[in-house]
Amino acid sequence: MNQTPDPDLPVATAAKWQALAARLDDIASQHPDAALASSLAAEDMLLTHAIFGRGLPLEVFSLDTGRLHAETLGMQDVVAERYGRAITVFRPDAAAVEAHVREHGAFAFYESIDLRKACCGIRKVEPLRRALAGRSAWITGQRREQAATRGALAESEHDPVFGLHKFNPLTDWTEDEVWAVIRALGIPYNPLHDQGYPSIGCDPCTRAVRPGEDARAGRWWWESADSKECGLHAGNKAGAAAPAQAVRIVARGQSL
Repeated sequence: MNQTPDPDLPVATAAKWQALAARLDDIASQHPDAALASSLAAEDMLLTHAIFGRGLPLEVFSLDTGRLHAETLGMQDVVAERYGRAITVFRPDAAAVEAHVREHGAFAFYESIDLRKACCGIRKVEPLRRALAGRSAWITGQRREQAATRGALAESEHDPVFGLHKFNPLTDWTEDEVWAVIRALGIPYNPLHDQGYPSIGCDPCTRAVRPGEDARAGRWWWESADSKECGLHAGNKAGAAAPAQAVRIVARGQSL
């Protein structure tokens, strides 16, 4: 597949794209068992294109929490059709989900950070542990400018939570650079982005953002900005230990 950026792509962005391709080649060489954890959002689609489009032997997997938007689930078929390779899907333990809902209710995550993180732990963190089991490294689409908790994000680091190496090759990319490459190369992307969702997660925990809000304002929108991680990236240095009293709770369904 042709990976040459459009001639109109800014020189600096084109250089970043070529550097990213080289970096992924290097990761595949050093860690052939590494895998990309994909949320099926823009950054991960860019990385998927770089991996699948160039035939790298790296796996791409996604976590189907059972509460994803239909648009997000539909991207799995889009990827398979475009690249001829399927995304591996990991799902939570059904019994654990049922027990949590039975004890706390289907929307308990609105009540406290602890209950929200418990839900994330069952639906996302435990499946991620299974996805990473036996691997030496994983890859994410995190960027530093996305959130306060990601401001000190390293491009390459040891993940103390899951006990393996972690690569964040888009750390210094801007949102504009990500979208410039997506448009130049015609990379498929989640239609929720056209509906005001720069960051995409579970349906009840994600809303569209308003003009002037940061990219992750729509994620867990009832909480303060320094608590917005789900446990997948608990090792992030900046803001990783936000005090529980910093959370701001609003009434269910209330628009902020």
